[in-house]
Amino acid sequence: MPAMPGKRTERSCIIQVRVIPRSSRNKVSGKEGGVYRIKITAAPVEGAANRALRDFLAGRLGLAKRDVEIVSGERARTKRIRVAGLTPAQVDAILSS
Repeated sequence: MPAMPGKRTERSCIIQVRVIPRSSRNKVSGKEGGVYRIKITAAPVEGAANRALRDFLAGRLGLAKRDVEIVSGERARTKRIRVAGLTPAQVDAILSS
């Protein structure tokens, strides 16, 4: 379906992350096999690590928290994240720097 004149087409992508909770600080610690390793200070209790992950990614990518959504893996260490407003190349450039 063609885009309507004057409407912004929404860009989004899905990334995979492996969360390492209870770390000393929040940071991206690398990328292996297409999966970003992200260290989070929060413990995986009552969704605290998931909230911290969303907050960290939104801040790092310069997006609103609503633009970062956990699609699958809420209770697993490996998660699929939908990032709205950025292309996969843009996300990779930001998270790899």
